[in-house]
Amino acid sequence: MKNKWLSLPYVVWMAIFVVAPLILVVVYAFQSDSGFTLDNFKTLGEYASVFGRSFLLAAIATVLCILIGYPMAYFLAREGPGMRRIATMLIMLPMWMNFLLRTYSWMSLLENTGLINTFFKNIGLIDLYNNIAIHFAADPSKYVPISFFPLINTEGAIVLGMVYNFLPFMILPIFTVIEKIDPKLIEAAQDLGASTSLVFKKVIFPLSLPGVLSGITMVFVPAVSTFAISRLLGGSMVTLLGDLIEAQFLGGAYNPYLGSAISLVMMVIVLICMAVMNRFGEGEEEAMLL
Repeated sequence: MKNKWLSLPYVVWMAIFVVAPLILVVVYAFQSDSGFTLDNFKTLGEYASVFGRSFLLAAIATVLCILIGYPMAYFLAREGPGMRRIATMLIMLPMWMNFLLRTYSWMSLLENTGLINTFFKNIGLIDLYNNIAIHFAADPSKYVPISFFPLINTEGAIVLGMVYNFLPFMILPIFTVIEKIDPKLIEAAQDLGASTSLVFKKVIFPLSLPGVLSGITMVFVPAVSTFAISRLLGGSMVTLLGDLIEAQFLGGAYNPYLGSAISLVMMVIVLICMAVMNRFGEGEEEAMLL
């Protein structure tokens, strides 16, 4: 009985800061100044491109995090304890810095006169690009040479910001799962004549899928709802769901009812994606048991 009372502060915290806001979002989504309505959802078709762009960029960032994070987690799990501690600290080190400061640093790197474009200019890469472009231009006399590569205020910059900020959330779950794989399973597969690639394909990768699915969830969900990254690295050129929702609550087009409807639909889609991934993970575990 005493243990149950200890959980009361947590229950109260969840009720006030999680459950109550969700209820308000649901209520506002079906409301307008005149009362109950479904018009908020009828207008969502106007923002289909924003939904599509947000989920596409989040999916691209998630795939890139898998491609980068899985090899890092795999080789990290194979290292000794000392190297693991150092590598884990280096992975987590950027996370000790404020999220906005990390994103601002990428702004200074990607700006038209930033460090990356300055470096490209100093090594002659921009001049080389202009020479090649003039050579292949249909009318060289009309070609306007560029003085920088447009890196910022692009979808690529947003994906880069997502990968940089959320990559640790992919590496750590995969590393944790791979680290706990019983070495005897790998030794048994090797004793049966399996090659290194076959051991990875049949033993390590299937057993690490729970970590991969956990990483996908931890990366995809914040990526699809981010607004700070898209605002700072995408500017006004790229609008994602987070920017659209923020504009409804804090922007000049103040409409909390529409913002709540967009938030509710986004949450439902994300929950469906998570349910599908969890179901996929359960199917993989059942296949391994068989």
